[in-house]
Amino acid sequence: MVLDGRTIVFLNGQYVPLSEAKISVLDHGFLYGDGVFEGIRAYDGVIFQLREHVDRLYNSARYIRLEIPYTRAQMMENIVEVVRRNRFRDAYIRVVVSRGEGDLGLDPRSCRAPSTVIVAEPAPPIHQQEGPPKVRAIFSSYRRDAVDATTHEAKTLNYLNSILAKMEAVSLGHDDAIMLDRRGFVSEASATNVFMVRDAVVYTPPPTAGILHGITRRFVIHLCRENGIDVLERDITPFELVSADEVFLTGTKAGILALVELAGRKVGDGDVGPLTSKIYGLLVRAFRDPRYGVPVYPEEREAVPAYGL
Repeated sequence: MVLDGRTIVFLNGQYVPLSEAKISVLDHGFLYGDGVFEGIRAYDGVIFQLREHVDRLYNSARYIRLEIPYTRAQMMENIVEVVRRNRFRDAYIRVVVSRGEGDLGLDPRSCRAPSTVIVAEPAPPIHQQEGPPKVRAIFSSYRRDAVDATTHEAKTLNYLNSILAKMEAVSLGHDDAIMLDRRGFVSEASATNVFMVRDAVVYTPPPTAGILHGITRRFVIHLCRENGIDVLERDITPFELVSADEVFLTGTKAGILALVELAGRKVGDGDVGPLTSKIYGLLVRAFRDPRYGVPVYPEEREAVPAYGL
Protein backbone atom coordinates (compact mmCIF):
# COMPACT_ATOMS: atom_id res chain seq x y z
CA MET A 1 0.00 0.00 0.00
CA VAL A 2 1.30 3.48 -0.91
CA LEU A 3 1.03 5.73 2.11
CA ASP A 4 -0.36 9.23 1.88
CA GLY A 5 2.29 11.91 2.41
CA ARG A 6 0.05 13.37 5.12
CA THR A 7 0.31 10.20 7.25
CA ILE A 8 1.75 11.14 10.64
CA VAL A 9 5.10 9.54 11.48
CA PHE A 10 7.15 9.59 14.67
CA LEU A 11 10.73 10.65 13.89
CA ASN A 12 13.26 11.26 16.66
CA GLY A 13 10.82 12.73 19.17
CA GLN A 14 8.61 14.60 16.70
CA TYR A 15 5.32 13.76 14.97
CA VAL A 16 5.64 14.87 11.36
CA PRO A 17 3.90 14.20 8.02
CA LEU A 18 5.46 11.31 6.09
CA SER A 19 6.39 13.73 3.30
CA GLU A 20 8.65 15.58 5.76
CA ALA A 21 10.20 12.54 7.49
CA LYS A 22 13.84 12.37 6.40
CA ILE A 23 16.80 10.19 7.40
CA SER A 24 20.41 11.02 6.53
CA VAL A 25 22.14 9.04 3.77
CA LEU A 26 24.92 8.58 6.35
CA ASP A 27 22.61 6.76 8.76
CA HIS A 28 24.22 3.40 9.55
CA GLY A 29 20.84 1.69 9.26
CA PHE A 30 20.88 2.64 5.58
CA LEU A 31 24.59 2.10 5.04
CA TYR A 32 25.06 -1.18 6.91
CA GLY A 33 21.70 -2.49 8.13
CA ASP A 34 22.85 -1.56 11.64
CA GLY A 35 19.67 -1.39 13.66
CA VAL A 36 16.62 -3.25 14.90
CA PHE A 37 12.93 -3.19 14.10
CA GLU A 38 9.50 -4.54 14.98
CA GLY A 39 6.36 -5.14 12.97
CA ILE A 40 3.17 -4.79 15.04
CA ARG A 41 -0.54 -5.08 14.23
CA ALA A 42 -3.59 -3.17 15.41
CA TYR A 43 -6.97 -4.89 15.12
CA ASP A 44 -10.16 -2.87 15.48
CA GLY A 45 -8.43 -0.29 17.64
CA VAL A 46 -6.38 -2.71 19.79
CA ILE A 47 -2.60 -3.03 19.31
CA PHE A 48 -2.01 -6.75 19.72
CA GLN A 49 0.77 -7.89 22.07
CA LEU A 50 2.31 -4.41 22.18
CA ARG A 51 4.32 -4.96 25.37
CA GLU A 52 5.74 -8.23 24.01
CA HIS A 53 6.80 -6.57 20.76
CA VAL A 54 8.48 -3.70 22.59
CA ASP A 55 10.28 -6.14 24.90
CA ARG A 56 11.62 -7.99 21.86
CA LEU A 57 12.73 -4.70 20.28
CA TYR A 58 14.79 -3.86 23.37
CA ASN A 59 16.20 -7.38 23.62
CA SER A 60 17.34 -7.18 19.99
CA ALA A 61 18.89 -3.76 20.65
CA ARG A 62 20.74 -5.10 23.69
CA TYR A 63 22.18 -7.90 21.57
CA ILE A 64 23.68 -5.47 19.05
CA ARG A 65 24.70 -3.02 21.83
CA LEU A 66 22.33 -0.29 20.69
CA GLU A 67 20.96 2.09 23.33
CA ILE A 68 17.38 3.09 22.50
CA PRO A 69 16.84 6.70 23.67
CA TYR A 70 13.38 6.07 25.14
CA THR A 71 12.09 3.97 27.99
CA ARG A 72 9.89 1.02 27.11
CA ALA A 73 6.85 2.87 28.45
CA GLN A 74 7.68 5.91 26.32
CA MET A 75 8.12 3.73 23.24
CA MET A 76 4.74 2.11 23.81
CA GLU A 77 3.10 5.51 24.23
CA ASN A 78 4.75 6.75 21.00
CA ILE A 79 3.47 3.74 19.08
CA VAL A 80 -0.08 4.19 20.36
CA GLU A 81 0.05 7.91 19.55
CA VAL A 82 1.07 7.30 15.92
CA VAL A 83 -1.94 5.03 15.40
CA ARG A 84 -4.23 7.44 17.26
CA ARG A 85 -3.11 10.52 15.33
CA ASN A 86 -3.80 8.74 12.05
CA ARG A 87 -7.20 7.53 13.29
CA PHE A 88 -6.34 3.98 12.20
CA ARG A 89 -8.27 1.00 13.53
CA ASP A 90 -6.67 -1.84 11.56
CA ALA A 91 -3.03 -1.09 10.88
CA TYR A 92 0.43 -2.50 10.38
CA ILE A 93 3.01 -0.61 12.45
CA ARG A 94 6.75 -0.55 11.81
CA VAL A 95 9.17 0.58 14.52
CA VAL A 96 12.79 1.10 13.47
CA VAL A 97 15.75 2.10 15.62
CA SER A 98 19.04 2.45 13.76
CA ARG A 99 22.54 3.25 14.98
CA GLY A 100 22.07 6.72 13.53
CA GLU A 101 24.08 9.11 11.41
CA GLY A 102 27.82 8.53 11.37
CA ASP A 103 30.92 8.43 9.20
CA LEU A 104 31.53 6.12 6.27
CA GLY A 105 33.00 3.03 7.88
CA LEU A 106 31.81 0.22 10.10
CA ASP A 107 32.86 1.66 13.45
CA PRO A 108 29.60 2.56 15.26
CA ARG A 109 31.45 4.98 17.56
CA SER A 110 31.10 7.65 14.87
CA CYS A 111 27.30 7.55 15.20
CA ARG A 112 26.13 10.48 17.26
CA ALA A 113 22.65 9.31 18.27
CA PRO A 114 20.24 6.54 17.27
CA SER A 115 17.46 7.28 14.79
CA THR A 116 13.95 6.21 15.79
CA VAL A 117 11.07 5.95 13.32
CA ILE A 118 7.50 4.76 13.89
CA VAL A 119 5.25 4.53 10.85
CA ALA A 120 1.86 2.89 10.42
CA GLU A 121 -0.32 2.06 7.44
CA PRO A 122 -3.91 0.83 7.13
CA ALA A 123 -4.04 -2.96 6.89
CA PRO A 124 -6.74 -5.43 5.83
CA PRO A 125 -8.59 -6.70 8.92
CA ILE A 126 -7.39 -10.29 9.18
CA HIS A 127 -10.03 -10.93 11.82
CA GLN A 128 -12.75 -10.56 9.17
CA GLN A 129 -11.43 -13.34 6.93
CA GLU A 130 -13.33 -16.62 6.97
CA GLY A 131 -10.17 -18.70 7.19
CA PRO A 132 -6.40 -18.55 6.76
CA PRO A 133 -4.97 -17.84 3.29
CA LYS A 134 -3.47 -20.83 1.49
CA VAL A 135 0.14 -20.71 0.36
CA ARG A 136 2.62 -22.88 -1.56
CA ALA A 137 6.29 -23.14 -0.67
CA ILE A 138 9.62 -24.65 -1.67
CA PHE A 139 12.57 -25.73 0.43
CA SER A 140 15.06 -22.91 -0.04
CA SER A 141 18.63 -23.56 -1.10
CA TYR A 142 19.64 -20.77 1.30
CA ARG A 143 20.25 -21.95 4.86
CA ARG A 144 19.08 -19.93 7.85
CA ASP A 145 21.94 -17.99 9.43
CA ALA A 146 23.47 -19.83 12.37
CA VAL A 147 22.76 -18.82 15.96
CA ASP A 148 26.48 -18.08 16.43
CA ALA A 149 26.54 -15.84 13.35
CA THR A 150 24.06 -13.07 12.43
CA THR A 151 21.38 -14.85 14.40
CA HIS A 152 17.73 -14.29 13.54
CA GLU A 153 16.92 -14.39 17.23
CA ALA A 154 17.71 -10.67 17.02
CA LYS A 155 15.28 -8.82 14.74
CA THR A 156 17.79 -6.62 12.96
CA LEU A 157 17.65 -4.53 9.78
CA ASN A 158 19.79 -7.12 7.96
CA TYR A 159 17.17 -9.33 6.27
CA LEU A 160 19.17 -10.35 3.19
CA ASN A 161 19.07 -14.02 4.19
CA SER A 162 15.25 -13.92 4.10
CA ILE A 163 15.07 -11.75 0.99
CA LEU A 164 17.18 -14.18 -1.04
CA ALA A 165 14.97 -17.10 0.03
CA LYS A 166 11.80 -15.16 -0.81
CA MET A 167 13.16 -14.19 -4.23
CA GLU A 168 14.07 -17.80 -4.93
CA ALA A 169 10.54 -18.96 -4.12
CA VAL A 170 8.88 -16.25 -6.21
CA SER A 171 11.15 -16.97 -9.17
CA LEU A 172 9.92 -20.59 -9.09
CA GLY A 173 6.27 -19.57 -8.97
CA HIS A 174 5.70 -20.18 -5.26
CA ASP A 175 4.61 -17.95 -2.41
CA ASP A 176 7.35 -18.61 0.11
CA ALA A 177 10.33 -20.73 1.11
CA ILE A 178 10.96 -23.04 4.05
CA MET A 179 14.50 -22.54 5.27
CA LEU A 180 16.63 -25.19 6.93
CA ASP A 181 19.25 -24.60 9.58
CA ARG A 182 22.87 -25.52 9.00
CA ARG A 183 22.21 -29.03 10.36
CA GLY A 184 19.45 -29.64 7.80
CA PHE A 185 16.49 -29.35 10.19
CA VAL A 186 13.52 -27.10 9.51
CA SER A 187 14.06 -23.57 10.80
CA GLU A 188 11.35 -21.18 9.56
CA ALA A 189 9.90 -19.58 6.44
CA SER A 190 11.32 -16.33 5.06
CA ALA A 191 9.34 -14.17 7.51
CA THR A 192 7.11 -16.56 9.48
CA ASN A 193 7.45 -19.38 11.99
CA VAL A 194 6.55 -22.96 11.08
CA PHE A 195 4.14 -25.37 12.77
CA MET A 196 3.16 -28.87 11.70
CA VAL A 197 0.39 -31.23 12.83
CA ARG A 198 0.90 -34.99 13.06
CA ASP A 199 -1.66 -37.27 14.73
CA ALA A 200 -3.43 -34.28 16.34
CA VAL A 201 -0.21 -33.02 17.99
CA VAL A 202 1.25 -29.64 17.02
CA TYR A 203 5.03 -29.36 16.62
CA THR A 204 7.25 -26.33 16.00
CA PRO A 205 11.04 -25.95 15.69
CA PRO A 206 12.91 -24.83 18.84
CA PRO A 207 15.10 -21.71 19.14
CA THR A 208 18.19 -23.86 18.47
CA ALA A 209 17.00 -24.09 14.84
CA GLY A 210 17.89 -20.42 14.37
CA ILE A 211 14.36 -19.07 14.46
CA LEU A 212 13.06 -15.65 15.39
CA HIS A 213 11.26 -15.77 18.74
CA GLY A 214 7.95 -14.98 17.06
CA ILE A 215 5.37 -13.11 19.10
CA THR A 216 2.51 -14.78 17.25
CA ARG A 217 4.34 -18.13 17.52
CA ARG A 218 4.53 -17.81 21.30
CA PHE A 219 0.89 -16.75 21.54
CA VAL A 220 -0.25 -19.70 19.40
CA ILE A 221 1.65 -22.07 21.69
CA HIS A 222 -0.15 -20.45 24.64
CA LEU A 223 -3.54 -20.79 22.91
CA CYS A 224 -2.93 -24.45 22.13
CA ARG A 225 -2.02 -25.32 25.70
CA GLU A 226 -4.90 -23.26 27.09
CA ASN A 227 -7.35 -25.14 24.86
CA GLY A 228 -6.12 -28.68 25.40
CA ILE A 229 -4.13 -28.99 22.18
CA ASP A 230 -0.82 -30.80 22.62
CA VAL A 231 2.09 -28.71 21.33
CA LEU A 232 5.79 -29.57 21.42
CA GLU A 233 8.95 -27.72 20.45
CA ARG A 234 11.45 -30.07 18.80
CA ASP A 235 13.61 -30.47 15.71
CA ILE A 236 11.65 -31.28 12.54
CA THR A 237 13.14 -32.95 9.47
CA PRO A 238 12.16 -31.97 5.91
CA PHE A 239 10.63 -35.46 5.52
CA GLU A 240 8.40 -34.93 8.53
CA LEU A 241 7.22 -31.58 7.25
CA VAL A 242 6.38 -32.91 3.78
CA SER A 243 4.51 -35.89 5.24
CA ALA A 244 2.69 -33.91 7.97
CA ASP A 245 -1.09 -33.93 8.26
CA GLU A 246 -1.15 -30.13 8.31
CA VAL A 247 1.39 -27.30 8.18
CA PHE A 248 0.76 -23.67 9.02
CA LEU A 249 2.86 -20.53 9.31
CA THR A 250 2.52 -17.71 11.83
CA GLY A 251 3.65 -14.10 11.85
CA THR A 252 2.56 -10.66 12.94
CA LYS A 253 1.73 -9.38 9.48
CA ALA A 254 0.47 -12.70 8.14
CA GLY A 255 -1.46 -13.96 11.15
CA ILE A 256 -1.83 -17.63 10.19
CA LEU A 257 -1.18 -19.04 6.72
CA ALA A 258 -2.12 -22.60 5.74
CA LEU A 259 0.71 -24.29 3.83
CA VAL A 260 -1.12 -26.56 1.39
CA GLU A 261 1.74 -27.48 -0.94
CA LEU A 262 5.43 -27.99 -0.16
CA ALA A 263 8.18 -28.82 -2.65
CA GLY A 264 5.63 -29.86 -5.27
CA ARG A 265 3.73 -32.17 -2.92
CA LYS A 266 0.34 -31.68 -1.29
CA VAL A 267 0.41 -31.18 2.45
CA GLY A 268 -2.27 -33.46 3.89
CA ASP A 269 -5.23 -33.30 1.53
CA GLY A 270 -4.04 -30.03 0.00
CA ASP A 271 -6.49 -27.84 1.90
CA VAL A 272 -6.74 -26.06 5.26
CA GLY A 273 -6.63 -28.72 7.97
CA PRO A 274 -9.12 -28.95 10.85
CA LEU A 275 -6.62 -28.13 13.60
CA THR A 276 -5.24 -25.22 11.60
CA SER A 277 -8.79 -23.90 11.25
CA LYS A 278 -9.43 -24.28 14.98
CA ILE A 279 -6.23 -22.48 15.97
CA TYR A 280 -6.95 -19.76 13.43
CA GLY A 281 -10.36 -19.21 15.00
CA LEU A 282 -8.87 -19.01 18.49
CA LEU A 283 -6.26 -16.51 17.34
CA VAL A 284 -8.71 -14.31 15.46
CA ARG A 285 -10.91 -14.03 18.55
CA ALA A 286 -7.88 -12.95 20.59
CA PHE A 287 -6.78 -10.24 18.15
CA ARG A 288 -9.34 -7.69 19.36
CA ASP A 289 -9.34 -8.76 23.00
CA PRO A 290 -8.01 -5.87 25.15
CA ARG A 291 -6.53 -8.43 27.56
CA TYR A 292 -3.91 -9.21 24.91
CA GLY A 293 -3.12 -5.70 23.73
CA VAL A 294 -3.45 -1.97 24.21
CA PRO A 295 -6.62 -0.11 23.19
CA VAL A 296 -5.74 2.87 21.00
CA TYR A 297 -9.00 4.60 21.86
CA PRO A 298 -9.58 3.71 25.52
CA GLU A 299 -12.53 6.08 25.68
CA GLU A 300 -14.41 3.46 23.65
CA ARG A 301 -13.64 0.80 26.27
CA GLU A 302 -14.29 2.55 29.55
CA ALA A 303 -14.75 -0.73 31.43
CA VAL A 304 -11.36 -2.06 30.29
CA PRO A 305 -8.14 -0.54 31.68
CA ALA A 306 -5.37 0.16 29.17
CA TYR A 307 -2.98 -2.80 29.19
CA GLY A 308 0.69 -2.23 29.78
CA LEU A 309 0.69 1.59 29.87
